[in-house]
Amino acid sequence: MSSIPKILVINGPNLNMLGLRQPEVYGSESLSDVENRCQQKGTSLNLEVTCKQSNMEGDIVTWIQQARNDYDGILLNAGAYTHTSVAIHDAILSSETPVIEVHLSNIHAREEFRHHSYISPVAIGMICGFGTLGYDMAMDAMKAHLQK
Repeated sequence: MSSIPKILVINGPNLNMLGLRQPEVYGSESLSDVENRCQQKGTSLNLEVTCKQSNMEGDIVTWIQQARNDYDGILLNAGAYTHTSVAIHDAILSSETPVIEVHLSNIHAREEFRHHSYISPVAIGMICGFGTLGYDMAMDAMKAHLQK
C-alpha cells in the first residue's frame, strides 16, 4: 500500500441519472454530489479518491483490472450489473484488489431479481440501503481494512 492509500470509486449504469431517476428510491443527490462527498470523505481519512462512472460493462471490467496496479481498494456500485455480470465478478477476482460493494437502496427489500449479487461472493463486504451515506460507510470500512 502506498503512503496515501488510493481508492477507486466506480459507479455503474444509470447512476449518472441520480437526482433525476426515481428520487423516492435513490434520493435527490446527483452523481456529482456523490463524487464530491467521496472526495471530502477521502480527504478526511487521508485517502486519495478517484471517481468514475460508466453505463458500459466493459469500461467497468477494464477499470477493475487496471486497479490491480494503481489502487489499494475499490468501492463499487455496479448498479444493475450487480445482478447480471459474471464478467465483473471475474475481473474482481483477477484484480486481487479489495472491493466493497455499495448500493443506495436495500437490494434485498426490492424486486426478487435484485436479491442476487455476482459481486458479493468476491467482495470483502457490502453496504446497502443507506443512500449516499453508504459511500461514507464504505470509505471508513475500506480504510480500516487497509490498516489491518
